[in-house]
Amino acid sequence: MELWNSTLGSGFILVGILNDSGFPELLCATLTVLYMVALTSNGLLLLLITMDARLHVPMYLLLRQLSLIDLLFTTVVTPKAIMDFLLGDNSISFGGCALQMFLALTLGGTEDLLLAFMAYDRYVAICHPFKYMIFMRPRICWLMVTTSWILASLSALGHTTYTMHFPFCMALEIRHLLCEIPPLLKLACADTSTYELLVYVTGVTFLLLPLSAIVTSYTLILFTVLRMPSNEGRKKALLTCSSHLTVVGMFYGAATFMYVLPSSFHNPRQDNIISVFYTIVTPALNPLIYSLRNKEVMGALRRMVEKYMLSAPSTL
Repeated sequence: MELWNSTLGSGFILVGILNDSGFPELLCATLTVLYMVALTSNGLLLLLITMDARLHVPMYLLLRQLSLIDLLFTTVVTPKAIMDFLLGDNSISFGGCALQMFLALTLGGTEDLLLAFMAYDRYVAICHPFKYMIFMRPRICWLMVTTSWILASLSALGHTTYTMHFPFCMALEIRHLLCEIPPLLKLACADTSTYELLVYVTGVTFLLLPLSAIVTSYTLILFTVLRMPSNEGRKKALLTCSSHLTVVGMFYGAATFMYVLPSSFHNPRQDNIISVFYTIVTPALNPLIYSLRNKEVMGALRRMVEKYMLSAPSTL
């Protein structure tokens, strides 16, 4: 079989979900709407947390980082997928594929770790409320954020470099929405079994360790909530945690399917659907889940609208 020389002048063909859909125009319109929702909702949440001094607390510092990650994650994938379909050109260069893989792995890994730190934040707030500003002081919050970005980017750099070093065979069709490790390894003209095992072990470690921390945090939170004498206190604590648990379930469910399940459980159509879910649907839903059920965020939105209305010049 003819090998492909991995030069920057060569490239791949991304055969994503829009190409395999029976109703590509409708799906393209749906993805465009979801992308606009993700841009608007995450951008607005970023603006609210930055502008409103009442939201300058550890919980919302971490939430702001989550919105930034979601905004970048969906932007790395969605505009290219939509434009490729509209222009009829699904090609992506070798360098572009490597960059997209690196960014997607970095952003996904950062969100993975950040969700665990957010669970710890909720644990401290509910189980140790009087020590909250000690355990979650600004320096510790920024250390959490920095650690998430650094560990995720180092892991992404290693995986991207090693994945792209393989010789690839023609035809170079990636049957996936974006450049990711599993679909790319299917094109390799070399034995990738050892590396696939490494990807599996890394995926399990990177996903299950933070998930274990999240489960432990919420188990301790549940015991604390059940001992609360006030029904109102229990209701408020559970409502605060339910939003984060919903986001955790969506993210870890999709990531586990993609990177933990063996390759025998995968097929291109399922992988495409899952990739749409965690790169487009989840970033659009996350800010809505956090904001619509959060009185502080809705209050900040109301104050910003009122401030804008008062400062706008009268037309009368």
